[in-house]
Amino acid sequence: MGFTTIDTVIVLFFLTAVAFIGSFSGGKQKSTKDYFLGGSGVPWWAAAFSIVAAETSSLTFISLPGVAYIGNLNFLQLTIGYLTARIIIAIAFLPAYKEGKLTTAYAFLEQRFGHRLRRYSSVVFIFTRIAADGVRLFATAIPLALIFKTTVFFQPWSNTQIYILSILLIAAVSLIYTYTGGVKGVIWADVMQMSIYIGGALIAFYLLLVQAPSGIELGDKLEVFNFDFRGSFLGFLREPYTFLGAFVGGTFLSLASHGTDQLIVQKLLSTRTLRDSQKAIVASAVMVMLQFILFMAVGMLLYKFFKAIPVSDPGAPFHRPDEIFPYFIIHSLPVGVKGIIVAGLFAAGMSTLAGSMSSMSSSVMFDLYRPLSKKQISAEKELKISRVITISAGLILIFVAFFFISISQSVVEIALAIASITYGGLLGVFLLGLFFRKVTEKGALIGFSAGIAAMLSVSLPPILLGQAPYMHWTWFVFLGTLVTLLVGNLFRKTSK
Repeated sequence: MGFTTIDTVIVLFFLTAVAFIGSFSGGKQKSTKDYFLGGSGVPWWAAAFSIVAAETSSLTFISLPGVAYIGNLNFLQLTIGYLTARIIIAIAFLPAYKEGKLTTAYAFLEQRFGHRLRRYSSVVFIFTRIAADGVRLFATAIPLALIFKTTVFFQPWSNTQIYILSILLIAAVSLIYTYTGGVKGVIWADVMQMSIYIGGALIAFYLLLVQAPSGIELGDKLEVFNFDFRGSFLGFLREPYTFLGAFVGGTFLSLASHGTDQLIVQKLLSTRTLRDSQKAIVASAVMVMLQFILFMAVGMLLYKFFKAIPVSDPGAPFHRPDEIFPYFIIHSLPVGVKGIIVAGLFAAGMSTLAGSMSSMSSSVMFDLYRPLSKKQISAEKELKISRVITISAGLILIFVAFFFISISQSVVEIALAIASITYGGLLGVFLLGLFFRKVTEKGALIGFSAGIAAMLSVSLPPILLGQAPYMHWTWFVFLGTLVTLLVGNLFRKTSK
């Protein structure tokens, strides 16, 4: 049985409720501080919920069950690094951010080095978010596209046309409450959305536990830790999710994403005190660990439910890992239940999209527009310009999402790999600012550029030449950070 009228009504009610709550919980904004920082009055627990909702998004809901279905539980090793990184952020990063009363993460770089590095890092962040969250927008549209394919009205439509419509609808709802409610509206909508998608995942887990047939052994699929060194150093670097690779990758990825990425830092800056922001960041790590376990467990049960049929099998009802869980939801769950879970899936996706639009807009306004504008404008006009920038960010994400319609790889790994290319440079330059006092702006700029160039040289050639990657993406941030630190310190004696 496909998607019914009752399920459709549930999803439409949810989308309307999210748009309403997000729009009105933000209150009346009178300035860009209200719009982008929520007046610095958000409770720590709400910020923690919002951080988790933003970072897990639809990729967790869709892709992680697919990753577990075609592989094992090695992906969970990343969460150990996530927790380690957030403790470091709470101790080393947040005091500098909160005590400096910053508007964006990159304002710290201006205080430490100068305005050029702030603008440069902001531009890098914006392009990273555009690429990575364009993938996330596409991922959120997958279940909606599958729903449309089950209805008679859309049968004459091509696959591409259905995906385009799905992307447009998801982006439109996210943009509405981001535009009207600002970051405070985004955060409170995230609290609601996280509750819904976790509830939906728990329902799916229970029903799979009841329905999954016995007799299919999981065996090696239950392996969490991977200590295989593959006999050579290059083989070790290429091996997906070794323990050392996952721990180092998870630590450095989370240090970059939660310590230097405005998508997350914006939420931490919206809390009342330093202590609140520290509680929010550490609590988010624990929540993410539990979430990963839940969604990977769902993937294992899906493997049993579909009797271990490979994705590559011509007779399989799905043809990519990201379609497995949505297919189960639409075709195997009772009426009403599937509507709730699909609503949860949309909740996971829209939380990240809304946060992305808001964080990109805040970075454009505070890091680029305001410093470069020579005109003195009123707070009211500045707020209007900020909303226009928010709309522009949404439109850009839509066009990027269109590009991924024809991509067959698991989108969670695409998004993480994209972010990892620039995260190393971003993290490296922040570490230069925090711990290497003799490095000046010129050295930091050269180191930052070297870190990004190193990662592009590692990631792009194998793709263009159709070869195996030189290393797994979990090493990207570590390598980029190391190059940035080494080059930045190398040039510190000649910097002026």
